Amino acid sequence: MNSSRFTSLLVLILLTCSLGLGTLAQDSESKKKANDAVAAKNTDAEQGEQRFRQNCGRCHNPPDSLSPREVKAVLQHMRVRAMLTAEDERLILKYLAP
Repeated sequence: MNSSRFTSLLVLILLTCSLGLGTLAQDSESKKKANDAVAAKNTDAEQGEQRFRQNCGRCHNPPDSLSPREVKAVLQHMRVRAMLTAEDERLILKYLAP
């Protein structure tokens, strides 16, 4: 009788631990995805800053007081004048209005 209780208790403990490890693995995976997304966002902003300096920085300083909506409108107008690519526009927007 005691050995069956011990076996049942051991099985219960093992099941609980395995469920907990599965949850930890999921938490770890979701944190990794979130960190990757932040790294990608930082990379886009860094590339946007480089492209701003290459294309816009010759004539302009980065704006301090424009809303994201205003930045987007200015970029759309300047895209034609400065011959920016769609990728340049996207990255510069990430830099100026994250």
